[in-house]
Amino acid sequence: MTFHTRPDTKLRVAVDIGGTFTDGVAALWPSGQIWVAKLPTTPDDPGEAVSAVILNLLEQVVETQGQNAAPLAEVVHGTTLITNTLIERKGAQTALVTTQGMRDALDIGREWRYDIYDLDIELPKPLVDWERRIEIDERLDARGRVVVPVDDAKLDAVVEAVRSLGVDSVAVSLLHAYVNTDHEKAVEAYLRERLPGIAVSVSSDLAREIQEFERTSTVVANAYVKPIVAAYLHELEARIADIRKDVPLRVMVSSGGFSSAKAGAESPILLLESGPAAGVLSALNAARQNGVSQVLAFDMGGTTAKACVAVEGDPPIAHRFECARVERFKRGSGLPILIPSIELIEIGAGGGSIAYCNRLGLLNIGPESAGSVPGPACYGRGGSKPTVTDADLLLGYLNADNFLGGEMRLDVEASRRAIAEVAKQLNVETIDAAWGICNVVNENMASAARIHIAENGHDPRNFSMVATGGAGPVHAVEVARKLRIPQVLIPIAAGAGSCLGMLAAPARVDKAWSEPQLLADVDWSKVADSLAAFRREGEAELTAAGATDIEWMIGAEMRYQGQGAELPVSIPYSQLDDRVSDRLTEAFEAQYQKLYGRLVPSALPQVTTWRLVGKAPTRGQHFEWGDDRVKPASNSSGSRDIYLPLRRAYGRVEVYDRYSLPAGTVLQGPLILEERESTIVVPVSASVTVRDDLTISVEIKEFD
Repeated sequence: MTFHTRPDTKLRVAVDIGGTFTDGVAALWPSGQIWVAKLPTTPDDPGEAVSAVILNLLEQVVETQGQNAAPLAEVVHGTTLITNTLIERKGAQTALVTTQGMRDALDIGREWRYDIYDLDIELPKPLVDWERRIEIDERLDARGRVVVPVDDAKLDAVVEAVRSLGVDSVAVSLLHAYVNTDHEKAVEAYLRERLPGIAVSVSSDLAREIQEFERTSTVVANAYVKPIVAAYLHELEARIADIRKDVPLRVMVSSGGFSSAKAGAESPILLLESGPAAGVLSALNAARQNGVSQVLAFDMGGTTAKACVAVEGDPPIAHRFECARVERFKRGSGLPILIPSIELIEIGAGGGSIAYCNRLGLLNIGPESAGSVPGPACYGRGGSKPTVTDADLLLGYLNADNFLGGEMRLDVEASRRAIAEVAKQLNVETIDAAWGICNVVNENMASAARIHIAENGHDPRNFSMVATGGAGPVHAVEVARKLRIPQVLIPIAAGAGSCLGMLAAPARVDKAWSEPQLLADVDWSKVADSLAAFRREGEAELTAAGATDIEWMIGAEMRYQGQGAELPVSIPYSQLDDRVSDRLTEAFEAQYQKLYGRLVPSALPQVTTWRLVGKAPTRGQHFEWGDDRVKPASNSSGSRDIYLPLRRAYGRVEVYDRYSLPAGTVLQGPLILEERESTIVVPVSASVTVRDDLTISVEIKEFD
C-alpha cells in the first residue's frame, strides 16, 4: 500500500481491544475526519485483530482519499490484556524480593473481611506463592535512615535464590523504600547485571508511596504481567512496521493520557484501565462540544459496563483501586493497586455477559462472558448460553439483518432457544425472561450509578449521560430514565468511543513519593529538588511520547495530624514559591470545609504524599465522518416491534438510519436509530434531536 504525503495533515489510528470486539478509528489530523473498523477480538493472538483493524482502516482511507492520502503517522493503543491476565491468573512465573520479616505481607493484607457475614468468604489469592518470596536482611527506618545495610554477600544470596526458582520476572519491594530508594536500587542493579534475561520491577519506580501491602501488591502485579506485555508490545510494533516503517506506537494509560510503548512495556500496570479511561475521555470530549458540564460517562461493551462522574470537563483521578475482584461489586475482594487512574466504577455486565439462575432460583447476569469466541448464541459460532445481546435481539432492539452494517447476521432462533432454557428454570415465558435479563442489567447499572453520584455529593437530575461502547446506546436511555437523568447524548462513532477518547487524550505523566511530615516542618528546598528531578524524568517520557507544551501541577495528599484519611489538593507548578505553604493550606482547608462542613480548630496540617502531574493541554476535538455514510434523507427506513418497558408490551416503532438524519432533525420517541457499530434504542416518550456535530440528544419525557 503506497501513500503520498500531504504536508498539512497526518493520519492517526487508535485501536482498542475489548473482550468481544476490537475497535479502531483512523483520524486525519487536525481536521478530525474519521473512519471506523470493528472486528471480533482474537483472544489467542490479540495482535492479529489489531493488525486486521489497522489494515481495514487504511484501506477505507485510501478508498475515500485516494493514493494521495496522508501517511500513517501514529498508532495509539489501549488493551484489556493486563486486566485479563490478572483475572485469569495467566501471568509470568514471578518472584518477590522483600525485607526480612515481610514475607507474609501479601497474605496478611489489611486483615479485613469484605463481607463479615459470609462464612465461606474467599479472599483474593496473592499472585506470588509463599515459596517464591525471598527475604533479604536489610532495614530502613520510617525516615529512610539505614538500620541494617545491604552488602554484596546479601545481594549474591538474593541472585542465587532467584536463579534457583527459575522465574521469568522479579518484583522488589523493601520496607520504607518510598522515602529512601537506595536499597531497592542496589537489588535491582544486581539482578539486572547477574540475571539479564529476567524482568525486574521495583516498587519505588511504580508506587513510591506509604502503605506497604498496597505498594507490594502493585509491584507484584506489574512484575506478573511485564514479560507478557513487553513481548506483546514488541510484536505489535513489528506488525505495525510491516504495515508502515517508523510509525510510533503510543499506549493509553489509566490516568487518561498516553505514553510511549517503551514506557508501557516497563510499567504495564499503568495501562490497567486504559480502555475504560479512554471511553470517559470520549464522553467528555462530546460533552465539551455540546456545552455540557455535568456528565455521567456511561460505557457498555461486550464484557462490562463502567461509569464515571465528571464535573466541569475534567475526570476525577483516583490513586488507589482494585482489580481482579473475587466478588465484582465488593470492595476489598480484589488486588489493591496504587496507580493514578480515572475514577471509574464497574456498574454492570456487558452485551456478552451470560445470564443464569443462581442456587436460590433468582436471575443473575455475569460476570462470566461469552466473549468473542464462541460469543452470544445469536452469533452462530457455537455459543449456546443466553447473554444480554441475545435478550436485546429478542426484544427487538437489535436488527438481525443489519448487525455490523449487515456484515454479520444474527440468529434469532438461537437466541430464543438459549433464553428459553433460563425461562424454563424461572418458570416464565421466554419473552419475560428476555425482558428480565435486560431489566436486571439496567437496574443494576442504575443502582450502582445512583450510589456513585450520591457519594460524590451530586443529584443525577442535574446531569447529562453520554453513552459510548457497542452496547451503551442500546441501554443508555432506559438506565438514564431509572436515574431520572433528563438528557442522553450519543456522539458519532459511539460504538468505538474508546478509540475517539484515545485520539482526544493528552500525553500525561504522573510521579509521586511519600514522606509524611507536618506542613510546618517541610524542607521546601528538598521538595523543590525532588520535584525538579521528577520533572526532568517526566519531560523525557513525554518527549518520547511526542508531547509538547506541557502543563505541570503539584499535588499533595493532606490530612490533619492524627487522622487516617487524606484529601488530595493541587496547585500549579509555577506557584512553587515562598507562599507555597500558605497556598497548600488554603487549598486543603477549602477541600476539608467542602467535604466535612467545618475545620478542626488548632489542628496541624500534614502532608503524606507529594505528586507531580505533567500533561499536554486538553482541547476539544471535533470529529466528522470521512466516508460517505452521511446521506441526509430524514425518512424512516422501516419499522419493527420492540418491547416498550413502561407498557410491558411490544409496540411498533419507526426505525431510522442514524446518518440519514440531517443536523436539526427532531423526532419523537419511541424509536430506533441504527448505525454500523451500535444501535440507539429510545423505548419511551422522548424528543430526539440531531445536533450540528451529528451527536444525538435524547430528552426523556416519560419517567414512570
